[in-house]
Amino acid sequence: MFSVGIIGDGYTAAELLRLIAGHDQLRAVAVTSTENIGSRVSSMYPHLRSFTELTCTATDLEALKQQCEAVFLALPHGLSVPMVKELSAAGLKCVDLGADFRLKDVAVYEKYYETVHTAPEMLSDAVYGIPELYREQIKKASIIANPGCFPTSAILPLAPLLQAGVIENYGIVVDSKSGVSGAGKTLKAASHFCEVNEGFKAYGVGTHRHGPEIAQELSFAARTPVAMVFTPHLVPMNRGILSTCYAQLKKGVRAGQVREALEDKYRDEFFVDILPPGVFPSTKWVYGSNMVQIGIYADDDSGQVILVSALDNLCKGASGQAIQNMNLMLGIEETKGLKLAGVHP
Repeated sequence: MFSVGIIGDGYTAAELLRLIAGHDQLRAVAVTSTENIGSRVSSMYPHLRSFTELTCTATDLEALKQQCEAVFLALPHGLSVPMVKELSAAGLKCVDLGADFRLKDVAVYEKYYETVHTAPEMLSDAVYGIPELYREQIKKASIIANPGCFPTSAILPLAPLLQAGVIENYGIVVDSKSGVSGAGKTLKAASHFCEVNEGFKAYGVGTHRHGPEIAQELSFAARTPVAMVFTPHLVPMNRGILSTCYAQLKKGVRAGQVREALEDKYRDEFFVDILPPGVFPSTKWVYGSNMVQIGIYADDDSGQVILVSALDNLCKGASGQAIQNMNLMLGIEETKGLKLAGVHP
């Protein structure tokens, strides 16, 4: 049994607690907060009443070092760096669910997040946490940059095709829709019920922070810079992401090679489900689970490739993937605590 702490008390922290409650080798021993110190977690999230008796405490790194073997940091960008630096130096495994270690180019991070990165020398030490792509590196890591939810939904379907040289590395379009929980728990006018209900809108057009993250990982997969466009949309539902990715077959490549490449890559992956021909996913099918489902369309005549992926933004897009990463770091079976998450009749 490993004792873990959670720094932060937002939706991703609550999702971590929900999943850890079903994990027989992780035990949450601390949840820290800035605004809710002294509040019982179950009073903030009544659905956790039967699963945790923890009370939010102030963030005390010395106490966490004594209590924990590993820590999840569920914080806004810019706050994790000094904590990860101190905790990892003390030997704790750290999974950062924020953005502070995802981008390898510090100038890109500072441009899109409008803050100075105080430890750029640590970026090369952090491993980008998509287990299906970086499993062996994750096992040896002490710092994991847990991916963004939108990037996970785009990188998983597209990266194997770029690695295999099946699609062109330009003209890629990622069109994504997310539930409102993706905006976090902090009150914002744009996420009020009256603003969101019965509406559907694009946001962060051309400027969203997940764009360079997707481009970075797709370029790594292609081993050359990738030209792509990413546009997110807000949908009036609580949770879930549906991404439609458009690409073009390389000259001389058959449409059937798209399915072959994806099935070969993910045949042994529990959490990636390549759907049968003609079947495309729904966010309801992955609600509350750590699964990603991918539907495929490819056409020989036009060379057009359309990939549709669905995942739960709070689970595989955040906390579920974080636990998957932590399992690997601690030498626990990778699917532990996650196989039955979200399963319902």
